[in-house]
Amino acid sequence: MKILIKNGRVIDPYNKIDKVAEIVIEDGKIKSVTSHQSPVTSKEIIDAKGCIVTPGLIDMHTHLREPGREDKETILTGSRAALHGGFTTICCMPNTEPPIDNIGIVKFIFESPKECEVLPIGAITKGRKGEQLSEIGDIVTAGCVAISDDGDPVESAEIMRYALEYSKMFNIPVISHSEDKSLSSNGVINEGIMSLKLGMKGIPRIAEEIMVARDIQLAEYLDARVHIAHISTKGSVELVRNAKKRGVKVTAEATPHHFSLTEDSLDSFDTNYKVNPPLRTKEDVKAIKQGLKDNTISVIASDHAPHAYFEKELEFTNAPFGMTGLETAISLSIKELIESKILSWNQLIEKFTVCPKNILGIKAGTLTKGAEANITIIDPNKEWKFKKTFSKSSNSPFLGKKLKGKVIYTIFKGTVHKWED
Repeated sequence: MKILIKNGRVIDPYNKIDKVAEIVIEDGKIKSVTSHQSPVTSKEIIDAKGCIVTPGLIDMHTHLREPGREDKETILTGSRAALHGGFTTICCMPNTEPPIDNIGIVKFIFESPKECEVLPIGAITKGRKGEQLSEIGDIVTAGCVAISDDGDPVESAEIMRYALEYSKMFNIPVISHSEDKSLSSNGVINEGIMSLKLGMKGIPRIAEEIMVARDIQLAEYLDARVHIAHISTKGSVELVRNAKKRGVKVTAEATPHHFSLTEDSLDSFDTNYKVNPPLRTKEDVKAIKQGLKDNTISVIASDHAPHAYFEKELEFTNAPFGMTGLETAISLSIKELIESKILSWNQLIEKFTVCPKNILGIKAGTLTKGAEANITIIDPNKEWKFKKTFSKSSNSPFLGKKLKGKVIYTIFKGTVHKWED
């Protein structure tokens, strides 16, 4: 069946498109993107007037919990939540049980039922124990698009060096969870005024910044690529900015919660605000936004981290780190980055499409003729209440809150998903 999307503002940074245009989809592929009216007779028509029409969004940092913790999330439920948030391609982190450190688990992910494209990120080390490298060549050949021990850092500089050297052989990025656990151990929130006020052990910013500096230096020494996950401090942003100026092959991502929230939220003792790295200060949020603006930070990623209800009901110090994020990423980005004029729409969509596409070396993220029809349609002015989640977990501090800017259609391989309030 032919599908026509008309009257929307089409933004495709990869093809340098930003105009009101019509998109014709046929047999699940992009047939054309044109400024003139398309002479298509047999079609489903989507009127996108007042909306932003983009390539399907890419999230290069999600936790899907399967295999091992299907009570929190499955590949199927996580991919459904991704579609609801406008993502048609997501990358799943390897901190599953067992971790994604062998061909069998990689194949399992590809063969599992899902509603969007799910690309695995393999573990740097066997069992994510930080002691011995995984069979990196095997898992990359099987389909992993990057390697990381995310959830934990690679504490050994020697092991990280070997990982970076191997990554050059296979032309994949190493994704760094930057945390010195000798400094962050037993911490639960940002070290500062709020940790003193609440009487909780803090996680100092230097725990992140020391590892960011180490991995940048290793990448510079080896001329390798490193990607800094969930950057959260002003110092880390400055380290990446200076490294880029020197020509180091470093990229970085920020999460919507790290540029939308501060440690002040912890005054509520709501464990849904407990994340790692922790929510920081207003000064850090300002620095992250500036980093997004000047492209020091080139990617926005959700770090979707679902947890079972009973786990987040534990007392604050014992509750796990993480919040869900796939379904609120666009709304928070619109509020914090578009409405405050930090980014243009073109810049924002670039951070959800072209930049992760280029870092990972994948096909997704364009409206090129002949490409799979993966498309996101966003109503930037729609006010809505986040009251229904497609994730298996509900650990989001934004559930029940009013948000502005909503994904109203997600099209994956030509199949249209329309989202109601």
